[in-house]
Amino acid sequence: MLKKMLRQSQQERQMQRNQALEQKLLRHEAKIGGRLFGDVPASGRREFFCLDEHTWVWHEEWTDRQTGERKVQATRYEVRPDRILRVRDGHYQPVSRKEADHLLQAARAYRDAVGQKLYSRV
Repeated sequence: MLKKMLRQSQQERQMQRNQALEQKLLRHEAKIGGRLFGDVPASGRREFFCLDEHTWVWHEEWTDRQTGERKVQATRYEVRPDRILRVRDGHYQPVSRKEADHLLQAARAYRDAVGQKLYSRV
């Protein structure tokens, strides 16, 4: 009984370590992806990443120079078999062919940059 409890505890700790590692890698990938589109202002934050095999996320935060107000914009792209949907503020909208092409170019650049900067030594 004690061995079983210890084994379960070890498995739970390993699972927690794996989840923490996955989160850390995703955050690092998001930073790399955010830099694909130019320098990020010191007071801002930009992330672009692949959440899963069907979902891409663009997240940007900045300070409005005129008002000093903090702005946040998040866009999720859901890739479906028959179309790509852009989701912003809970509103779903199909993307144009041009936007789909831009997303494909960004996804390829992301794959290359993340592969080179993060996983090339693996």
